[in-house]
Amino acid sequence: MLSTDQIRAMFEALNVELCRLDVLGEVGICGGAVMCLVFQSRSSTKDVDAIFEPTKEIREAAAVVAQQFALSDDWLNDSAKAFFLANTPRQDVMQFSHLRVWAPTAEYMLAMKCISARFDSHDRDDVEFLIRHLELTSKDEVFEIIAQFYPRQQVPAKTGFLVEEFLSS
Repeated sequence: MLSTDQIRAMFEALNVELCRLDVLGEVGICGGAVMCLVFQSRSSTKDVDAIFEPTKEIREAAAVVAQQFALSDDWLNDSAKAFFLANTPRQDVMQFSHLRVWAPTAEYMLAMKCISARFDSHDRDDVEFLIRHLELTSKDEVFEIIAQFYPRQQVPAKTGFLVEEFLSS
């Protein structure tokens, strides 16, 4: 598991490596890393799900960081890239000389977590946290947020059941 402090240190090391390569990079984080770094709703996560540019150079730099921290090479991975939309609303998380790290807004994170519907993982707790954080009081409010980003047919049925469990109106 990666703590919030470790994730920050790894991004600092990634910046150092990008600086050494004379590359400017951008990383958009999602999932547990956002819950740790932005919302402080968790103390750790197993990896950092993200999208990043330039892809090849950041992968190479992340591999060096993995060696420095004795991590697996996929500590920074883009396995969740299918859930990012081209117009993802963003907030800055960290800015370094050669690296910018951003995260989706709370609304987008809620929509993304509901669409991924991996409720046997931390996603269930994350959805509940985000509903409280956004001060939502009805399932209709949750589905209005999801509809801002994803078509209704993309919302799994189990998302509806989970949201109903949290909000009965």
